[in-house]
Amino acid sequence: MCGIVGYTGPRRAVPILLGGLAKLEYRGYDSAGIAVLEDGVIKVHKQAGKLAGLAEKLQGYNGQARTGIGHTRWATHGRPSDTNAHPHIDCSGRFAVVHNGIIENYLELREWLGSQGHQFTSETDTEVLPHLVEHFYRGDLVEAVCRVVEHIRGSYAMVVLSADEPEKLVAVRQDSPLVVGLGQGENFLASDIPALLAHTRRTYILDDGEMAVLTPEEVRIFNRSGEPVEKRVFEVKWEAAQAEKNGFAHFMLKEIHEQPRALRDTLKGRLAGDDSAVVLKELEIDDQKLRSLRKIFITACGTAYHAGLVGKYVIEQLARVPVEVDIASEFRYRQPLIDEDTLVIVISQSGETADTLAALREARRLGAPVLAVTNVVDSSIAREADHVLYTWAGPEIAVASTKAYTTQLVAMYLIALHLAAVRGTITLEERRAIIKELKQLDSRAELILGNGHLIKDLARIYGRAEDVFFIGRGLDHAVALEGSLKLKEISYIHAEAYAAGELKHGTLALIEKGVPVVALATQKNLFEKTLSNIKEVKARDATVIALAMEGQKELEKVADHVLYIPPTNPVLAPVLAVIPLQLLAYQMAVVRGCDVDQPRNLAKSVTVE
Repeated sequence: MCGIVGYTGPRRAVPILLGGLAKLEYRGYDSAGIAVLEDGVIKVHKQAGKLAGLAEKLQGYNGQARTGIGHTRWATHGRPSDTNAHPHIDCSGRFAVVHNGIIENYLELREWLGSQGHQFTSETDTEVLPHLVEHFYRGDLVEAVCRVVEHIRGSYAMVVLSADEPEKLVAVRQDSPLVVGLGQGENFLASDIPALLAHTRRTYILDDGEMAVLTPEEVRIFNRSGEPVEKRVFEVKWEAAQAEKNGFAHFMLKEIHEQPRALRDTLKGRLAGDDSAVVLKELEIDDQKLRSLRKIFITACGTAYHAGLVGKYVIEQLARVPVEVDIASEFRYRQPLIDEDTLVIVISQSGETADTLAALREARRLGAPVLAVTNVVDSSIAREADHVLYTWAGPEIAVASTKAYTTQLVAMYLIALHLAAVRGTITLEERRAIIKELKQLDSRAELILGNGHLIKDLARIYGRAEDVFFIGRGLDHAVALEGSLKLKEISYIHAEAYAAGELKHGTLALIEKGVPVVALATQKNLFEKTLSNIKEVKARDATVIALAMEGQKELEKVADHVLYIPPTNPVLAPVLAVIPLQLLAYQMAVVRGCDVDQPRNLAKSVTVE
C-alpha cells in the first residue's frame, strides 16, 4: 500500500525516483508524484492515475536535480486526484513530504495550523506534515521533524525534503515499513526493497521510532530520544531478476508457475532425512510447553486468513489441540481469551500488515507466545514475534497472492506435524507417510501447471460470467474461499464460496440456469456428500466445474467439466487444489481485459487499519 522512494547523491534524481516507483507499482496505488530540489527551489510533479502518465509528462524534463522524493498513493483521506497526490508542500514551498500510513489526529492539527495562518489545498491527512515542519523549523530540519513526531498520532513512514538544507533527507518510521539503501557517495530510501535493488543490496531496515538522516556521504540513525543507533547492515540475498517477469505476460502468472520451486525451498532443511520428523529450529519452544498448550489462535487477513483456516483443520486433525482462527482486524477488539498456555500464530506475506501486527502486539500483551509465519526477513512482524517460521516464496509482485499462500500452507503442515510428534497424537508411520507426500508436492504441482491449457479453454467459455459460486466441504471449503477471493480480486466477477452442506439453507435461491459453480471434491471421506450437493445445483440448471483427485470418474456423469489433480494424502490436497483455481482466476481476468497484477482499489501490503 503506497510506495516511497528517496535519493540524494551525484546523479540525476528524476530517473532514479521514477525507476524506484516503477518497482513499487505492485503495492497498489491511484496517483503518483515526485518532488526534487533544483537551484534552491522544490519542484513538485504529480498527478492522478498510473505512473506511466507521470513519466510521460516528465519525458522532456532536463532538470539536473540531485536530491528528491517520490510517492505512489493509495487513497485513504480524499479521492484520487492531482491535488491529493503526494508529495505535499507547506505554505512557503520550502518543505515537501511524502507519507505512508494515517495521521489519526490530523483534523485537530489542521484546525490548529489553520488558526496559525496555514492554508491547505488538499483533502489529505498527510498535508498537515509539511505545515508542521514549517511551523517548527528554526534552522535545523532534524529538530523540526522531531517536534512534528511529538505532535502526531498514527502510523507513518515519512520523508522530508527541505530547500533550506539541500542534499539532506530526513525520514521517520512508525508502524509502516521504511528501508535505507546504502550506496557509495549516494544513499537511497524506499518503502520496500525492490525499489533499491538496481542500485544497492546493502540496507538498513528501520525500526519503529527510528529516524534516518541521509546525505550523499553518510547515513545517521537516531531513536526517539535523539540518541545515535548502531544498525546492522541487512544484505539482500535474492536477485533483482526474481522481481522481473522473465517472459511471462504477468507477474501473477510467473508467480503461479514458481510454486513448485517455492514449495521445495520452504521445505528445504526442515524434514529429517529418513522422513521421520519435521525439523523446526526456528521454533524454540520446549516440548513440555507444546504439550501443555490448551489452545491455539491463528490470526491473519485475506489470503493469509484462508491459509489459517487450512491450518486449523490440519492442526486439530493431526495434533488434537483446539484451534480458533480469527480475522486480524477483529482479533484485538473482541477481548480474546488467551494467556501463557495459548500459542498465537500470526500469518502475513509482507510481515507489515497493520491489523496482523496489532493482533501480534495484543497477544504478547496478554502473555501468549507468538509464532509468526511470513515471507519477508526482518519485517516488523518477524522482529516482534517470539518465534518466526519463514516461508521462502521469494519476492511476490502481483497484488493477488499465489505462491505466498501455498508456502503458508506448507508452513501450517510443518507446524502441525511438529506438534503432533511432540504431543504423540499420530504414529511414526503416519508421520512418515505424510512427510513423503509433502516431498512430492512440487512435482505434482508441475503436472497441474503442465495442463494449464484446459483451464484456459474454460476461461474462454465462462470469462464473461457475472456470478460464480464455489462450494466444498472440510478442507475443500477453505480452498473454495481462496479460489473465490482470487477470482473477484483480479477479474471483478462477483464470486462467493459456501460450505457445500449450507446450500439448502438459503444459497440455492441464488442458483439459476447457466450460473457457473466450482465444486471442490478432493476429500475422500466427504466425496459422496459433496456429490449430492453437486446434484442439487445441477437440478437447478447450474453449470458445474468440478475439481477432484484423479480416479473420481463418477464426477464426469454429473459435472459439465472436471479438472483433476494428482492423487495425494487428502490433508495435503489444498496445496494442489488451489493451483487450478489460481489459473482459472488469472485466465478469466485476461479474457475480461483486467489489469491482472494491479487490480483496482487493492494494495499488496496493507499498512493501515
